[in-house]
Amino acid sequence: MKAKLADRIATGAIIAIAGLIMAILAGLIAYLLFRGLSHVSWHFLTSPPQSFKKGGGIGPQLFNSLYLLVLTMMITIPLGIGAGIYMSEYAKANRVTDFIRLVVEVLSSFPSIVIGLFGLLVFVNLFQMKYSLAAGALALTVFNLPLMVRITEQALRGVPREQKEAGLALGLSKWKTIWSVMLPMAFPAIMTGTILASGRVFGEAAALLFTAGMTTPKLDFTNWNPTDPQSPLNPFRPAETLAVHIWKINSEGRAPDAPEIAAGASAVLIIIVLLFNLGARTLGRAIYRKFTATK
Repeated sequence: MKAKLADRIATGAIIAIAGLIMAILAGLIAYLLFRGLSHVSWHFLTSPPQSFKKGGGIGPQLFNSLYLLVLTMMITIPLGIGAGIYMSEYAKANRVTDFIRLVVEVLSSFPSIVIGLFGLLVFVNLFQMKYSLAAGALALTVFNLPLMVRITEQALRGVPREQKEAGLALGLSKWKTIWSVMLPMAFPAIMTGTILASGRVFGEAAALLFTAGMTTPKLDFTNWNPTDPQSPLNPFRPAETLAVHIWKINSEGRAPDAPEIAAGASAVLIIIVLLFNLGARTLGRAIYRKFTATK
């Protein structure tokens, strides 16, 4: 009787805590959307910002955020998954691998402002990349790489040992077993890590202040030559992202409608993150079903 009562109390407490967390999250999202959606329009999404008059938009900043996400994940995903595979399947259990795991854990807990200062000293100054999308992408790679490595390693270690042994017993090589058996089984967890890393790219501001910069040159969206300074695809130009723009608007506030712009930009950022999460999870489930031949 006491055990059943204790189980009910514990279950009720867990449900209450989960409900409280969901209520706080839903309230925060609803508040930001309520404040910002009334200021969102097609003109707002496509026009450049204005410094001293009303009517500015977030077009270049929105494009910069999406482009920076693509650049960052093009670097982070191969390196993170490759390093995770090595740590899980090829690295021997010794002090060196234990030290590497310790370094990964330490890096994953570094404040983003420290990563930004590192990017400023190394990528911007030492490698003379200046304030640019490329420097920002490399800094965010350093920021997100430990997360991808750790999640990939844990996902592969979570694959049942019988699955791996069955592949080897069928005569598959170790790499073929990893590629054809283990990675499809670990794909949902790796996709979750990718979504988390992408969300950090969307919302990061501190690291980008020192690497990508706080300004965006006048862009010609009809010029798709990545070597032209006015091309939006040039990775070596300075770029103010949406998160940095929100911080800048709130801190400087030179435009008369700065609070409205910040609210609208925040609502857009939240919607993008939610849509990206839903889209990535839907795509991930579809790919997982194709890999594993499940319905």
